[in-house]
Amino acid sequence: LPIAISCQPFSEKEMKRLAQMGVDRIGIPLDGATENVFDKVKGSLANSPYMWEEHLKALKRAIKIFGKSKVSTHLIVGLGETEEEMMDMIQWCVDNGVYPALFSFTPIPGTVLEGASQPSLDCYRRIQVAHYLITNKKTRCENITFDSDGRLIDFGVLKDALLQAVRCGKPFLTSGCPD
Repeated sequence: LPIAISCQPFSEKEMKRLAQMGVDRIGIPLDGATENVFDKVKGSLANSPYMWEEHLKALKRAIKIFGKSKVSTHLIVGLGETEEEMMDMIQWCVDNGVYPALFSFTPIPGTVLEGASQPSLDCYRRIQVAHYLITNKKTRCENITFDSDGRLIDFGVLKDALLQAVRCGKPFLTSGCPD
Protein backbone atom coordinates (compact mmCIF):
# COMPACT_ATOMS: atom_id res chain seq x y z
CA LEU A 1 0.00 0.00 0.00
CA PRO A 2 1.18 3.55 -0.63
CA ILE A 3 2.48 5.28 2.49
CA ALA A 4 1.97 9.02 2.93
CA ILE A 5 2.95 11.09 5.93
CA SER A 6 2.21 14.63 7.00
CA CYS A 7 4.93 16.03 9.20
CA GLN A 8 6.97 18.98 10.34
CA PRO A 9 9.86 20.10 8.11
CA PHE A 10 12.42 17.32 8.54
CA SER A 11 16.09 17.59 7.62
CA GLU A 12 17.36 16.14 4.35
CA LYS A 13 18.85 13.19 6.24
CA GLU A 14 15.54 12.47 7.98
CA MET A 15 13.61 12.71 4.70
CA LYS A 16 16.03 10.32 2.98
CA ARG A 17 15.56 7.87 5.82
CA LEU A 18 11.77 8.07 5.42
CA ALA A 19 12.12 7.42 1.69
CA GLN A 20 14.40 4.44 2.38
CA MET A 21 11.80 3.11 4.83
CA GLY A 22 9.19 3.09 2.05
CA VAL A 23 7.36 6.38 2.45
CA ASP A 24 5.91 7.28 -0.97
CA ARG A 25 4.53 10.78 -0.30
CA ILE A 26 5.27 13.51 2.17
CA GLY A 27 3.17 16.48 3.18
CA ILE A 28 4.56 19.49 4.99
CA PRO A 29 1.62 21.73 5.90
CA LEU A 30 2.00 25.47 5.49
CA ASP A 31 -1.63 26.16 6.45
CA GLY A 32 -1.17 29.90 5.83
CA ALA A 33 -0.70 31.19 2.29
CA THR A 34 1.53 34.10 3.31
CA GLU A 35 4.36 34.55 5.78
CA ASN A 36 2.23 36.88 7.94
CA VAL A 37 -0.68 34.43 8.11
CA PHE A 38 1.71 31.52 8.74
CA ASP A 39 3.35 33.42 11.61
CA LYS A 40 -0.07 34.19 13.10
CA VAL A 41 -1.42 30.64 13.05
CA LYS A 42 1.65 28.42 13.05
CA GLY A 43 4.81 30.44 13.59
CA SER A 44 6.31 33.02 15.90
CA LEU A 45 3.06 34.85 16.74
CA ALA A 46 1.55 31.50 17.75
CA ASN A 47 4.51 30.85 20.09
CA SER A 48 5.71 28.08 17.81
CA PRO A 49 9.24 27.27 16.64
CA TYR A 50 8.10 26.94 13.01
CA MET A 51 9.40 29.43 10.47
CA TRP A 52 7.98 30.21 7.02
CA GLU A 53 11.31 30.05 5.18
CA GLU A 54 12.19 26.72 6.79
CA HIS A 55 8.89 25.23 5.66
CA LEU A 56 9.47 26.44 2.08
CA LYS A 57 13.02 25.05 2.11
CA ALA A 58 11.74 21.74 3.48
CA LEU A 59 9.19 21.49 0.67
CA LYS A 60 11.98 22.02 -1.88
CA ARG A 61 14.17 19.40 -0.10
CA ALA A 62 11.27 16.95 -0.20
CA ILE A 63 10.90 17.43 -3.96
CA LYS A 64 14.55 16.45 -4.45
CA ILE A 65 14.09 13.30 -2.39
CA PHE A 66 10.54 12.14 -3.17
CA GLY A 67 10.06 13.77 -6.58
CA LYS A 68 7.45 16.04 -8.11
CA SER A 69 3.87 14.91 -7.54
CA LYS A 70 4.97 13.15 -4.35
CA VAL A 71 5.09 16.24 -2.12
CA SER A 72 2.13 18.21 -0.86
CA THR A 73 1.22 20.98 1.51
CA HIS A 74 -2.00 22.10 3.17
CA LEU A 75 -3.37 25.57 2.51
CA ILE A 76 -6.30 26.76 4.58
CA VAL A 77 -8.55 29.41 3.05
CA GLY A 78 -9.87 32.05 5.41
CA LEU A 79 -7.00 32.66 7.81
CA GLY A 80 -6.55 36.28 6.75
CA GLU A 81 -5.06 36.07 3.26
CA THR A 82 -6.57 37.66 0.16
CA GLU A 83 -7.73 35.51 -2.72
CA GLU A 84 -4.81 36.87 -4.72
CA GLU A 85 -2.32 35.85 -2.04
CA MET A 86 -3.82 32.35 -1.97
CA MET A 87 -3.51 32.09 -5.76
CA ASP A 88 0.11 33.29 -5.61
CA MET A 89 0.94 30.49 -3.15
CA ILE A 90 -0.96 27.88 -5.15
CA GLN A 91 1.02 28.94 -8.24
CA TRP A 92 4.31 28.81 -6.27
CA CYS A 93 3.46 25.26 -5.19
CA VAL A 94 2.62 24.11 -8.72
CA ASP A 95 5.74 25.76 -10.14
CA ASN A 96 7.88 23.97 -7.55
CA GLY A 97 6.27 20.54 -7.92
CA VAL A 98 4.31 20.67 -4.66
CA TYR A 99 0.64 19.72 -4.68
CA PRO A 100 -1.35 22.35 -2.71
CA ALA A 101 -4.17 20.57 -0.87
CA LEU A 102 -6.92 23.09 -0.21
CA PHE A 103 -9.13 23.36 2.86
CA SER A 104 -11.61 25.89 4.21
CA PHE A 105 -10.99 27.26 7.69
CA THR A 106 -13.41 25.91 10.27
CA PRO A 107 -13.32 27.39 13.77
CA ILE A 108 -12.98 24.71 16.43
CA PRO A 109 -14.22 25.33 19.99
CA GLY A 110 -11.42 25.40 22.55
CA THR A 111 -8.77 26.63 20.10
CA VAL A 112 -7.21 30.08 19.75
CA LEU A 113 -9.19 30.65 16.54
CA GLU A 114 -12.56 29.46 17.86
CA GLY A 115 -14.03 32.96 17.46
CA ALA A 116 -12.71 33.52 13.93
CA SER A 117 -15.09 33.46 10.96
CA GLN A 118 -15.09 30.97 8.14
CA PRO A 119 -14.51 32.31 4.63
CA SER A 120 -17.69 33.02 2.71
CA LEU A 121 -18.87 30.19 0.50
CA ASP A 122 -18.53 32.28 -2.67
CA CYS A 123 -14.91 33.13 -1.74
CA TYR A 124 -14.08 29.47 -1.11
CA ARG A 125 -15.77 28.36 -4.34
CA ARG A 126 -13.80 30.93 -6.39
CA ILE A 127 -10.58 29.70 -4.85
CA GLN A 128 -11.54 26.06 -5.43
CA VAL A 129 -12.18 26.72 -9.12
CA ALA A 130 -8.95 28.71 -9.53
CA HIS A 131 -7.03 25.98 -7.63
CA TYR A 132 -8.42 23.38 -10.03
CA LEU A 133 -7.53 25.47 -13.08
CA ILE A 134 -3.99 26.17 -11.86
CA THR A 135 -3.20 22.64 -10.65
CA ASN A 136 -4.49 21.24 -13.95
CA LYS A 137 -2.41 23.78 -15.88
CA LYS A 138 -5.41 25.43 -17.56
CA THR A 139 -4.38 28.88 -16.31
CA ARG A 140 -1.70 30.58 -14.25
CA CYS A 141 -2.01 33.08 -11.44
CA GLU A 142 -0.62 35.85 -13.63
CA ASN A 143 -3.55 35.32 -16.04
CA ILE A 144 -6.12 35.71 -13.26
CA THR A 145 -7.56 39.17 -12.57
CA PHE A 146 -8.13 40.50 -9.07
CA ASP A 147 -9.82 43.67 -7.86
CA SER A 148 -8.09 46.26 -5.65
CA ASP A 149 -8.96 44.19 -2.55
CA GLY A 150 -7.32 41.04 -3.95
CA ARG A 151 -10.67 39.39 -4.78
CA LEU A 152 -10.70 37.14 -7.83
CA ILE A 153 -12.84 38.62 -10.62
CA ASP A 154 -11.64 36.72 -13.73
CA PHE A 155 -10.10 33.25 -13.95
CA GLY A 156 -7.99 33.94 -17.02
CA VAL A 157 -9.66 31.28 -19.16
CA LEU A 158 -12.30 31.34 -21.86
CA LYS A 159 -15.91 31.08 -20.68
CA ASP A 160 -16.30 27.57 -22.16
CA ALA A 161 -13.24 26.30 -20.25
CA LEU A 162 -14.55 27.83 -17.03
CA LEU A 163 -18.00 26.30 -17.49
CA GLN A 164 -16.48 22.91 -18.29
CA ALA A 165 -14.41 23.03 -15.09
CA VAL A 166 -17.38 24.00 -12.95
CA ARG A 167 -19.77 21.47 -14.55
CA CYS A 168 -17.38 18.54 -14.12
CA GLY A 169 -17.56 19.10 -10.35
CA LYS A 170 -13.93 18.20 -9.70
CA PRO A 171 -12.94 21.62 -8.32
CA PHE A 172 -15.34 21.05 -5.42
CA LEU A 173 -13.99 17.69 -4.30
CA THR A 174 -11.63 17.44 -1.33
CA SER A 175 -8.15 18.06 -2.66
CA GLY A 176 -5.94 16.28 -0.14
CA CYS A 177 -3.60 13.37 -0.79
CA PRO A 178 -4.57 10.95 -3.57
CA ASP A 179 -5.91 7.49 -2.75
